[in-house]
Amino acid sequence: RERVLSVVLEMLDDYGVEDIEMIIALAYHRRMSEAEVERMVGKRIFDRFWPDKLYNHDAEDSANMVELGETSEGERVDLSRAAAEADLLIYVNVNLVPMNGGYKSVGVGLCGAKTLAAHHNPYALRKTSSYMEPEKSHIQTIIDRIGKLVHSKLDVFHIETTLNNRMFDSNLDFLGKNPDEYTTREKLALRAVLFALDKCPAGLREEIFTRYPAPYGVTGVFAGATVPTHEKTLARSFEQYCVSVEGQADIQITGIPYISPYSVHAFLNPLLVQVMAQGYLHNLHRGQPLLKKGGTLIITHPCSDRFDHDQHASYVEFFHKLLPQTRDAVELHKRFEREFSRNPAYIRMYRTGTAYHPNHPFYMWYWGEAGRAWQGRCIVVGADNEYVPEILGYETAPNMTEAIRMAKETAPKDPQITCINFAPIMMTDVK
Repeated sequence: RERVLSVVLEMLDDYGVEDIEMIIALAYHRRMSEAEVERMVGKRIFDRFWPDKLYNHDAEDSANMVELGETSEGERVDLSRAAAEADLLIYVNVNLVPMNGGYKSVGVGLCGAKTLAAHHNPYALRKTSSYMEPEKSHIQTIIDRIGKLVHSKLDVFHIETTLNNRMFDSNLDFLGKNPDEYTTREKLALRAVLFALDKCPAGLREEIFTRYPAPYGVTGVFAGATVPTHEKTLARSFEQYCVSVEGQADIQITGIPYISPYSVHAFLNPLLVQVMAQGYLHNLHRGQPLLKKGGTLIITHPCSDRFDHDQHASYVEFFHKLLPQTRDAVELHKRFEREFSRNPAYIRMYRTGTAYHPNHPFYMWYWGEAGRAWQGRCIVVGADNEYVPEILGYETAPNMTEAIRMAKETAPKDPQITCINFAPIMMTDVK
């Protein structure tokens, strides 16, 4: 982003443009800290613009939101006033997965509650068969309508970038390889890494995991009108991520990564374990899911009852108070979302701290709807307790052997068992 922004700002300076603002398009995600923003844009840009001309979008700042109108289906569209009143809106992103970018960028990233409610709800998610394939995503259909309205009112120029999937530096890059292809030296290195991590206390392990950023490399920079730009981005993304797999699995085994889009500098809490298992990892496919309809997913994760109280304070109440009453997304939406999302303490933490909006835990549960509807069972190996998996609707097994035995009880004779390793990021093309 720093490299792209530097070029854009240089061009604007050359043309004498002085009134420049940069808004971090977060919707209901947590505000980025000063240190995070400086790392993202670089010291020179940070010192020039922060905090008055470079700032986090606040979806609760009604005075600085403006309603643009309604779509053909009645979805209300409200947007950041600064963006709506700009002579030119330039959008810059890093497109990590096909769900990012395109009309979603401005129409979601800079919107408010009314607009988010149009698509971040259980009804829209239940009609979405694939999050990562725009043509199969009902959510994307709604976002496209919103985006077309936004672009009919605003002059928007898109700059989208794609990255490779190099998640580890030269010392650990073997971790991104297929384990079946490890050399003898790499197998020994893996044993050493696992032994060392096993001896480390949890806090130190997490510090090690997050201390070193991934050395991603740029694979594409595309600029222009939103739709043609995003088409090139999608093509490069699918080229990067898609891996051919023969046949669907009756039983799928996968580890849950220690990171997610919502756990930067925070432990992967139980609700985020769910959104990875039933949400993101389930949807990292093109065409049919890797797991057969009604199949069993086996995951490995401690499922610890741990939450970051700065970022995920509202998650704690959602998980311990609401989920034990019902796991039905529509019932949660009808009974609890409106009142819960207006909690003044949670809203203050969102607006002034680094907390996710109190709507966000609901969205995380809704995001798992596709996986819950598709998967027959989910069995956890490695859980350090039983009540967290039980709240999530999961079964537990003491080890992988027992988990596979349990899964076979409801599988066909001679089931297809597939283990998928999600480092690096990839999508399956099931043949």
